[in-house]
Parts: sequence; C-alpha cells; structure tokens
Amino acid sequence: MTTEELDDRTFRAVMARFATGVTVMTAMDGSGEPTGMTANAVTSVSLDPLLVLVCVGRDTDMAARVTSGGRFALSFLPAGAEDVSTHFADPDRSRGWPAFRDVEVRTARTGCPIIASSIGWVDCTVADVHPGGDHVIVVGSVVAAGMDADGDVEALGYFRHGYVTVPAPGA
Repeated sequence: MTTEELDDRTFRAVMARFATGVTVMTAMDGSGEPTGMTANAVTSVSLDPLLVLVCVGRDTDMAARVTSGGRFALSFLPAGAEDVSTHFADPDRSRGWPAFRDVEVRTARTGCPIIASSIGWVDCTVADVHPGGDHVIVVGSVVAAGMDADGDVEALGYFRHGYVTVPAPGA
C-alpha cells in the first residue's frame, strides 16, 4: 500500500512496522532528583568516541532534567518486563524517587538509576542536545556500560503497537 497523503496518523502506522528494543532512560537533574521514561528511539552513534543517542519529547520532565543534570542512563529491558516499560511510559506516574519505589535499581557511575533486571545498560554524560521537531535529540558520551552475564536471555521488543519477545540468536 502506498499513500500520497502523509499525516501523523499514517506516519505512526508506518513507523510501527519498524521493530525496536525497549529501554528505560533515567536521568538526574542538578539537585540529584531522578526521572525515568520508556524510550525506543535509541541508537548507537559512534565507536570512537563511544556515543549513543535518544530522542526525548521537547517539553517533558525528562528533557528538562537531562539537560540540567548533564547525565543519563539507558537500561535495556528483558522479555517479560512489560510492567516496567508500561510504568515508565505512563504520563501520570510519580516523579522523582517515588517513581522508582516498586522498581529495583542500582546506581550507575554518574548516579543515574539502572534497572536491576536489565540485560544491558549504558551510562552517559550529555555530549550534545539538538533540536528535532517536537523532540530533542540527546547525544550521550558513554562513560560506563554493562550486560547480563547470561547471553541467552531474551529481549523485550516493540512492534506494531505491542510488546514482542526478541529471542537470543540461536535459541
């Protein structure tokens, strides 16, 4: 199907056909107050230097905290972590440390929370922020990273507006 009329509904439907991983982005503002959000507009950018990017709604709590605090972390969620993803995607969730009350976390080098059940994570300082329409593109310089020791774990994915399980290669 091809359409000549392009609107935000059609664009969303097309982009929903691009399967992504699911992460929780966390950030700390200048006073050490955290925030978290589910993010799937995430990608690696460079190996030299080590850079990642994540797109964040321009007028969100996350955008304000990540720019004021200059640091963030990304936790890659395992299959079965839909509840964690849904929690941090909820615009009505608690803010600050209360948002993490029912989620086990550990602390990254920068002080940002890392979801304890994550299968991989990166910890970053903000290298740059670029305008991107109704979002900002946050480029992070990776200062620390880690992964689950079990290489056969399945990942949480998102495809066509729903969660999917991404099996480990060879599984």
